[in-house]
Amino acid sequence: MKTLTNHTLIYDNECPMCNMYSKGFIKTGMLDESGREAFTKLSFKNKNLIDFDRAKNEIALVDHEKNKVIYGLDSLLLIIGNSFPTLEKVARIQPLHWFFKKLYSFVSYNRKQIIPSAKDNLYPENACIPDFNLKYRLAYIAFVVIFSGSVLSIFSAKLGLGLSQNFAIELVICIAQIVWQTVFLKSYLKDKIWNYLGNMMTVSLIGTLLLIPGLFLNINAFSSIIYFGIVVCIMFLEHIRRCRILKLNFLPTISWMIFRMTVLGILIWINS
Repeated sequence: MKTLTNHTLIYDNECPMCNMYSKGFIKTGMLDESGREAFTKLSFKNKNLIDFDRAKNEIALVDHEKNKVIYGLDSLLLIIGNSFPTLEKVARIQPLHWFFKKLYSFVSYNRKQIIPSAKDNLYPENACIPDFNLKYRLAYIAFVVIFSGSVLSIFSAKLGLGLSQNFAIELVICIAQIVWQTVFLKSYLKDKIWNYLGNMMTVSLIGTLLLIPGLFLNINAFSSIIYFGIVVCIMFLEHIRRCRILKLNFLPTISWMIFRMTVLGILIWINS
């Protein structure tokens, strides 16, 4: 690898994804040993150079030779392109560059809902917390709803409870869950509503990903029910963990479980 010297990547050290790929740049030699710096431990020089607010949304790369800062996707492309020039050139071709830029923003603005950190709540004014972006939050919710609805519609037929494969029904259930939680918890969650909904959708995404292997396992209906039950238990525990990080009590989890059990009961009753 060709090392990009005299550059420092300002990464979100409370974000496991950011920590992983920035550390990967160091280990592979794409950046030198001092090529990254934690956002919460900024040096005086770098803090004066970067746009503090913008760096929360788009990872900053400081060029010490030119005393300038590159942000977001362009900073990553510069690092990657230094070792793989062709790859950078391809990524900068329109509309690929437009797509990757949107994908970067999609992940960046939702990263605290994908992988939350309890430490962000300790010193929120210094934490690398991205601004709330309604467009990308809705996009994340829509993505999870469609993806989860697709997988659940296939897996439901394996449960042997008289349920048939129906994407439209699963889609309605996923949307109804969001509406239920929003209406039931709006007065309690207040300004945390969008943060909670993002975390709730990640719980659904985790459950969906865990169900995918079950689609390819040659197991009977009873085993499928056990498998589904284990996944629901994992989702339940993860929902509780995320509520604790958000400093919420058990009310959102109770409401979440009531909806899940009610819907399952209704579906079994209708198809019996």
